[in-house]
Amino acid sequence: ILPDYLLPSLPSSSSFSLSSLSRSPSSLLGIGALASLTAYWLVTRPRPMHPPCDLNAQSIAVQVRALCSGIRSRHGLFTRHARVYLMILKPGEPYQWISYTEVAEQAQVLGSGLLGKGCQPNPEQFIGIFAQNRPEWIISELACYTFSMAVVPLYDTLGEEAMVHILNLAEISLVICDKEEKAESLLGNKEKGVTPTLSCLVIFNDCSDAIVERGKNCGVEILELTQLMHIQLVCHLYYPLCNRFMYQFFLSISQGSFFIRQEDVSISYLPLAHMFERMIQVVSMFCHGARVGFYQGDISLLMDDIKTLKPTFFPVVPRLLNRIYDKILGSVTSPLRRAVLHYAVRRKQAELSSGVVRNNSLWDRLVFNRIQANLGGNLRFILTASAPISPTVLSFLRATLGCLIFEGYGQTECTAGCTFSMPGDWSAGHVGAPLPCAMVKLVDIPDMNYYAKNGEGEICIRGHSVFRGYLKDEEKTAEALDSDGWLHSGDVGQWLLNGTLRIIDRKKHIFKLSQGEYIAPERIENVYMRCVPVLQVFVHGDSLKSHLIGIVVPDPEVFNDWVKERGIIGSYKELCQHPDVKKAVLEDMTAIGKEAGLKSFEQVKDLHLHPEMFSVSNGLLTPTLKSRRVDIRRVFQEQITNMYRIKLKRYP
Repeated sequence: ILPDYLLPSLPSSSSFSLSSLSRSPSSLLGIGALASLTAYWLVTRPRPMHPPCDLNAQSIAVQVRALCSGIRSRHGLFTRHARVYLMILKPGEPYQWISYTEVAEQAQVLGSGLLGKGCQPNPEQFIGIFAQNRPEWIISELACYTFSMAVVPLYDTLGEEAMVHILNLAEISLVICDKEEKAESLLGNKEKGVTPTLSCLVIFNDCSDAIVERGKNCGVEILELTQLMHIQLVCHLYYPLCNRFMYQFFLSISQGSFFIRQEDVSISYLPLAHMFERMIQVVSMFCHGARVGFYQGDISLLMDDIKTLKPTFFPVVPRLLNRIYDKILGSVTSPLRRAVLHYAVRRKQAELSSGVVRNNSLWDRLVFNRIQANLGGNLRFILTASAPISPTVLSFLRATLGCLIFEGYGQTECTAGCTFSMPGDWSAGHVGAPLPCAMVKLVDIPDMNYYAKNGEGEICIRGHSVFRGYLKDEEKTAEALDSDGWLHSGDVGQWLLNGTLRIIDRKKHIFKLSQGEYIAPERIENVYMRCVPVLQVFVHGDSLKSHLIGIVVPDPEVFNDWVKERGIIGSYKELCQHPDVKKAVLEDMTAIGKEAGLKSFEQVKDLHLHPEMFSVSNGLLTPTLKSRRVDIRRVFQEQITNMYRIKLKRYP
């Protein structure tokens, strides 16, 4: 109890009364204004997303609701929404939208034409598609599914030897191409006599008389797509029975608070030759009647296409997100602006930790508006997959882009996905919980000291989404699938306490150093990718050597400024050859490695700076932008040998 002399004195009752206060007009106005503001805040305050399950127990099975009861094929998923609109962007032209009904009709006509050319309506009939992402790709694919035929995607970077192997293994007689140049490359193999089953090439665009004559001379009929579609053949539809997994996979990411609407728009630029992009379109877009726009075919114009299309859904690979992250940080040069950026990111991340995801906060308007506008300004969600992404990059972009960013994990053999991060869980450093279409378990890897009893081991997947095997290759099938139907992924995972899965290592690309230490180079590369001057990195080790070396491609957009801050000036190529620059990059990588917990033997001790990016066109990246490790080793063999020949200074 306070002493009397510490209590505030009140006016006497003659000069003050509660009743007189309540009748004061200014007081009433103030109370009304306060009530209005409170009501407005209650109505407009940001609300956290409600997760579809307990985020502390994400791998416990729960009942899900079927959204498309009775649908068991991709054809069925597509025709479910045959009344709404689809895609189309042609180079140099504005976006034009065509309806799902038109696409379905064209697919049926094209499929009828395929039957007219002797193709059989069964899953053992393989049709090749050798093209970039275009509406005709989807029409051709749907034509095959409409009549139960199987699609075999082909792409440039397979190389001639692999292309010939695929054509012969699948006994492909008909290939659909987007350009005459691709048809010519296939004709070259036919003329050599190495693809005897090839008898017909269909080209999206107009074709010249010269290529028609060339095909005739080697027994290959050359047709334009419109010619094939004019072949009249009355036929019945054959609904495929082999795509049952599509239905279960679709259910998996359509539950809870993450829904795709017919108004949503996605951009198609990741290769349709790979399962990730095809599942994005089927599972995320087509079965909901949403729209898909195709990029112009030139990856350098992708950002222009995005600004034009204004997608709400953006599937990406981590390399692209890393580039966006680097560009944002590289564009903020002054200490004051950088401090404001990081403060704004921390405020947005605080909202994320409470489950709030939005793009209309004060910080979005003041700091992040231009960043979001560069990606069209309408993004609702992003999905990243195909490779690990740094938790730092993921958390940063979730704050700056103001949209949902999900991370998934899987591989082609399990129809692209087996785990998916949960709506409402905005923590980073994991790939989510198993999808309803898949069971996931970990098995021991004694050589690497990973044991399932400790919640670590090789990731194995079983379920409707897992493939039945490799075509006519029982040996490779037996290596991938065990007797109980579990697919062995070659990735090493760790169960977290909340039921999510973390990818911690790679079994297939592991090697030993001379002292007996196991090295997982991809994990180390993902750490070094966080370095500001580093765009791409390849970590190499030799079982006869005790240390690692690296091939580093500096980021040309930030490299010169980064080096200039250290007092070194020169052109991009000159800087790549400067010994002090190499030392500075190596020191920066070592520091980042220490922060990430890399052991001393996991740090590269020397590196070579290379001025040209690893790319699909130069054969150093796969179409899914993963490193071709064997090819990179071959190309840089001289530099690798020289680095090992020199007595290396060991950095701590």
